Amino acid sequence: MKLADYLHRDLIISDLSARTKSEVLAELVSPLVHRAPGLDLERAAGVLMDRETLGTTGIGDGIAIPHGKMGCLEEVFVVVGRSRSGVDFASLDREPAFIFFMVLAPANVAGLHLKLLAAISRRLKEEAFRQAFLAAPDEGGLWELLQTV
Repeated sequence: MKLADYLHRDLIISDLSARTKSEVLAELVSPLVHRAPGLDLERAAGVLMDRETLGTTGIGDGIAIPHGKMGCLEEVFVVVGRSRSGVDFASLDREPAFIFFMVLAPANVAGLHLKLLAAISRRLKEEAFRQAFLAAPDEGGLWELLQTV
């Protein structure tokens, strides 16, 4: 699976302004207004927050992979974000999260949803990739880096 096939340049936020978990989730879904017209962004953020109540998606090493499913979606969306200051995401290692990969999928594509989460997780385990991600100067730099995944 090539993760880059599911990425779009306009779904990259290189400098998240959010300071809390709920703000991050709202900011991550916000660019979907252009890709999924009619999507209730507040509901999408709510779906992600509901998932967080089951257990944090802050996996440690500065990474969070919030994800959820919505019956109204027809395709999988991956939104990438970076916080330069870090956000308390209740991560497993209790450290702030800087790197965010948000996955929203249709309710009926469990297999693809899980494959994407696994692909993201595998790539983010590589320290060199994480360092390159954090060092990228802007959306363009992140886009170039993400074309390699």
